Amino acid sequence: MLEDTQNNQYVVLARKYRPQTFDDLLGQDALVQTLTNAIKNNRLHHAYILTGIRGVGKTTTARIIAKALNCIGPDAHDGPTTKPCGVCENCRAISEGRHIDVLELDAASRTGVDDIREILDGVRYKPTNARYKVYIIDEVHMLSKSAFNALLKTLEEPPSHVKFIFATTEIRKVPVTVLSRCQRFDLQRLTVDTLFNHFKNIVAKEGLSAEDEALTMIAKAADGSCRDGLSLLDQAISLSSGTITADVVKNMIGLADRNQTFSLFQDLINGKTDAVLTNIKEQYKNGANPTTLLQDLINITHMVAKAKIVPSSLTDDNLSEAEKNLCQSLSSSVSIAILSKIWQMLIKGMSELALAPVQIDALEMILIRVAYSASLPTPFELLNDVKKNSSLTPIVEKKNESLAAAPVFRRRDDVDTPSTSQNPSFVSFASPEEMAQYFEAHRKMLLSYAIKNDIAIQEFADGFIKMTISDKISNDFILNFHKELETATGKNWKIETLRGQMGQTIAAKEHEKEEENKRSISEYPLVKAILAEFKGSKIDILTRIKQIEEEEGVESSDESETFFDEDI
Repeated sequence: MLEDTQNNQYVVLARKYRPQTFDDLLGQDALVQTLTNAIKNNRLHHAYILTGIRGVGKTTTARIIAKALNCIGPDAHDGPTTKPCGVCENCRAISEGRHIDVLELDAASRTGVDDIREILDGVRYKPTNARYKVYIIDEVHMLSKSAFNALLKTLEEPPSHVKFIFATTEIRKVPVTVLSRCQRFDLQRLTVDTLFNHFKNIVAKEGLSAEDEALTMIAKAADGSCRDGLSLLDQAISLSSGTITADVVKNMIGLADRNQTFSLFQDLINGKTDAVLTNIKEQYKNGANPTTLLQDLINITHMVAKAKIVPSSLTDDNLSEAEKNLCQSLSSSVSIAILSKIWQMLIKGMSELALAPVQIDALEMILIRVAYSASLPTPFELLNDVKKNSSLTPIVEKKNESLAAAPVFRRRDDVDTPSTSQNPSFVSFASPEEMAQYFEAHRKMLLSYAIKNDIAIQEFADGFIKMTISDKISNDFILNFHKELETATGKNWKIETLRGQMGQTIAAKEHEKEEENKRSISEYPLVKAILAEFKGSKIDILTRIKQIEEEEGVESSDESETFFDEDI
């Protein structure tokens, strides 16, 4: 624990309670275990790179490593230690940032090759007071390309008395040539539980008190960063009079009252637009930030959807009782389709909010749209209405005519010309459509496409085809077509080709039948009403038939299928 005793000045919590040993590091068990074993077994790497979000302890870890390498302890021991004492001159100088052999470079302000040359000039000299000369380069990704190149050779083969420790929040910006020369550690984002316990211990050490709900809010707002959380805790202590309360934290970071936000979400689900607007107005008057409020609604949407799909997630200790009650009440009554729709609209609303001149007005418009959309029937419900109010038999008959089931390719030994010498894997085609689907099923996509789009077949029999071909068809294609037919059927086919005016292709026939089905379905009164309501909507025959099939013969329906392609 650091204190400025010389001037008796206040030290912020992030510095005052900065970890001083490996045991003090929060949430980095893998890193601590690896470095501890490396020190014990004398397998120290010459260069380390630490990466992670801001405030998880990258620079702090670098200093602890420097202390572990150079600590001499009260007994003046000879080698590195896993438990730096913190009281010897080396440990104290490193903690205070004044050790002559432990050099910290801020790459954000010293990015040039000349700055790196200064380092390289000092590398060849042995340390003055320490065991190792340690170079800590923070935000190393900010170095220029020339600076990285100048560092490479020394970084690969440094003198035995030199260690490099790099820290960065942008690991992808570090050249691979540098990464390959370093031992990499990814510092983990801290969990809410870890931060909550840490903050609770600090509050107790400071002789203060805090409500658990307040500390939980701070831990969540920290978003995995200990430093961010401690800065918020510092601010909360200054605003409080001895006890940090949840109300103080809410007002401080612009959090809306969670119960009000839960009520707002339920009003959105139920399409109560007037209640939504009243709720927003009240929360905004009490200091809620529109962006934070929208983020809360996004998080609630995810929480409810997760609870619906994975009910065991409600046992998570990070969830409050109010959150659990909300998930339990909504997960059984709200479909994933509705939650997905709300999620997409809220996510899109984030970008709209950032561009809006008045954020509260933009938030109201976003939530009006969400509430109105939530009250509309889902595509699946529309399909059920069509089924209840209209006869589906004509639709199913159309489907049977235009979109037959995938063909069963008959083996030659099932045909009326059996032969014991024939290969049982040979097939027989009853129609050109069956032939095209066979080649498509066997991944002969170019051949299948040509049969459907570039050929008009006049006559078709077992072993004989007469067809008109487009100008796109070459002689090589005809030879390949003949070969594939022979391979599939075991017969020598006769192919007659004509060039000239193309007749109707298989693709043209399929398109004509689909358009006919669309025209037929669009005549249903309910469909007409839907098309009139949803301007710009289009009927998708294939999707419709799939849903009808599911309703008629499959165990469950897929709510992800759409009844109409909406252009809203």
